[in-house]
Amino acid sequence: MHEPLGGFPPEIFQHRRERTLAALQDAVLVLPAHPVRFRSRDTEYRYRPDSELFYLTGLTEPETVAVLRPGEEQLVLFVRERNPEAELWSGARLGVDGARELTGADQVHPIGELEERLPKLLGGPRTIHHRIGADPRADRLVLEALALGRARGARRGTGPRALVDPGDVLDDLRVIKDEEELSRIRRAAEISVEGFRAALAATAPGVGEWEIEAVLDGTFRRHGGDGAGYDSIVGGGANACVLHYVDNARPLSADELVLIDAGAAFRLYHADITRTFPASGRWTHEQRAVYEIVEAARAAAVGAVRPGATVAAVHDVAAHVIAAGLVDLGVLDGDPAELAAEEKHKPFYPHQTSHWLGLDVHDVGDYACGGQSRVLEPGMVFTVEPGLYFGPPASEALEGATARFAGIGVRVEDDVLVTAAGCENLTAALPTGADALAEWVGRPR
Repeated sequence: MHEPLGGFPPEIFQHRRERTLAALQDAVLVLPAHPVRFRSRDTEYRYRPDSELFYLTGLTEPETVAVLRPGEEQLVLFVRERNPEAELWSGARLGVDGARELTGADQVHPIGELEERLPKLLGGPRTIHHRIGADPRADRLVLEALALGRARGARRGTGPRALVDPGDVLDDLRVIKDEEELSRIRRAAEISVEGFRAALAATAPGVGEWEIEAVLDGTFRRHGGDGAGYDSIVGGGANACVLHYVDNARPLSADELVLIDAGAAFRLYHADITRTFPASGRWTHEQRAVYEIVEAARAAAVGAVRPGATVAAVHDVAAHVIAAGLVDLGVLDGDPAELAAEEKHKPFYPHQTSHWLGLDVHDVGDYACGGQSRVLEPGMVFTVEPGLYFGPPASEALEGATARFAGIGVRVEDDVLVTAAGCENLTAALPTGADALAEWVGRPR
């Protein structure tokens, strides 16, 4: 069982609910827990709580439904009842009384009463915030309430008429992190740095990608993390050119680079780091040339992070450096600014520079608002991760002298917090310089 309320004080969740209610106005919000999922037959995956449900209640158990609405009974919960036989196999449950004591909810009912009670809670407001597909039982009740509202609402002037995604009210709240959240993200970053140090030390020609993954996961847990926040990427050689490579199934060769993209979770919050380095600890001329371009793009993009800048501006800075570097390598020809504007770099740098980071590793929040790139504000946390990849089909554009870059893949990623003064690099403790990284490869800790 996860730590109650994730270690947060109860007042944090009450404050979040107050802000959410203000944004909801006269609507109702229905948040069901993630279902238990199965690997095969009766073997379950390790349970991961729903981020939105946790954000507003602190609850982490499956078969939970939270209803938030204006009025005297603002928070109504449905939870699993205590069951000694089930708890023998899967651990203790909060039960109705435990959930009420932990959250201070206005009403708590057994989940078996959802069909009886939820329709009454949905009958008044004109708008229901609920994500279809999250829970079949809640889906059915919400759709039935909408159908009833459509049939009777014209005469009564009440009842639900609209279904809206919960992100419409929650995403803008979640994209700005409070101090309690930042403390967990910082700790996730610290644990992730320890994992990378151990992985660098364990790297050598002949070591399996899977062995490096095991070192990462073990170190994350040893330092108090929940484990890997997502499937770790350990890509040697051309595997580094596969952006979401997670097989981690090949031994490393002495002449190739290793790209590790991994991050620990800590009390459900995430870090996300990427480093690329030679398996032997020695760069070839071509590898270093590509690496230095990506590292320059990372440094320039981090330097562009400040309140008032935009998400797009951070990406544009990185793309310009990448385009200029491709010209220097002889891969592209022309003015770097024009090449970046025309996205001529995209065969070699196909992804965006950043994504939000928090309760989800690709956290919620729009990157554009009203057709314009989102303006950065203090409290936002996101990644900066430019890359260059010379795998197929990008390598098909290489010919002559540039063919020597084929099979090289590089990405360098840090996690940054927008502050009132500019930017805090949360993962700066892990070096990005080519020489510093190479020195750590295979070095006993």
